[in-house]
Amino acid sequence: MAILIDGKNLAKKIRQKSKLECDELKTEGINPKLAVIIIGDDPASKIYVKNKSKACNEIGICYEEYILEEKTTQEQLINLIKKLNNDRSVNGILLQSPIPNHLDINEAFKMITYMKDVDGFTPASVGKLCIGEDTFISCTPYGIMKMFDEYNIDLTGKEVVILGRSNIVGKPLIQCCLQRNATVTVCHSKTKNLAEHTKRADIIISAIGQSKFLKAEMVKKGVVVIDVGINRGKDGKLTGDVDFEHVKEKASYITPVPGGVGPMTIAMLMNNVIKATKEQNKEKSSL
Repeated sequence: MAILIDGKNLAKKIRQKSKLECDELKTEGINPKLAVIIIGDDPASKIYVKNKSKACNEIGICYEEYILEEKTTQEQLINLIKKLNNDRSVNGILLQSPIPNHLDINEAFKMITYMKDVDGFTPASVGKLCIGEDTFISCTPYGIMKMFDEYNIDLTGKEVVILGRSNIVGKPLIQCCLQRNATVTVCHSKTKNLAEHTKRADIIISAIGQSKFLKAEMVKKGVVVIDVGINRGKDGKLTGDVDFEHVKEKASYITPVPGGVGPMTIAMLMNNVIKATKEQNKEKSSL
């Protein structure tokens, strides 16, 4: 029976640390601020944004929301990002995805100044991660690395199989795991004989968004399983990418859904806002 990786409890500890750091900054007259841009009426986005707002309030980070209409143009979006880049009171900028199809999200990410890129999505952040420099790491992969630290799961020499190659999770995870000396395989919708890869994995990280996709017969005994997927079943219940009830009988460690990776993502966002605030004020004081 697997040991449950408790993301909820670990996230709480990380948020408490962020709160202490935030309080310390405020004694110096520095008030961390996160600006969130949300476009259109996506219900899931509204829930995510609400959770981010709640976390900011808990920690003491000032939270500003910019709600744009579905028909917003690329130029209007870019102009808002430029305005927030130039606003010295704003320490972090977050563009909530997904955005309407007529808008170019990658172009928008490029416009966010590196020092305020608390989501770790700009080319500068991604490039720094690839060459092993200190940077803003995308929040979900960063949270997963913190889970490995908390449970003393050493990646050195391990076979890590990542299911999914998104810019938000899969691709940054490759670099994070390589930096921990893992041997990394990335599987996706075009991968042949997927089970051959998952069966030899010491660690599987699934981020494909398919309910209960990873079955017990696809994994070996003692595997570590990190489930990034959040899917809502016909009964309205949340499920992950992993067939949890059966896979947990073979795994050594496993994350639940909910209560696993999800809370860590928001905790690491708060961590990144504090980091951005500190770095920006370090720059100001050296001028």
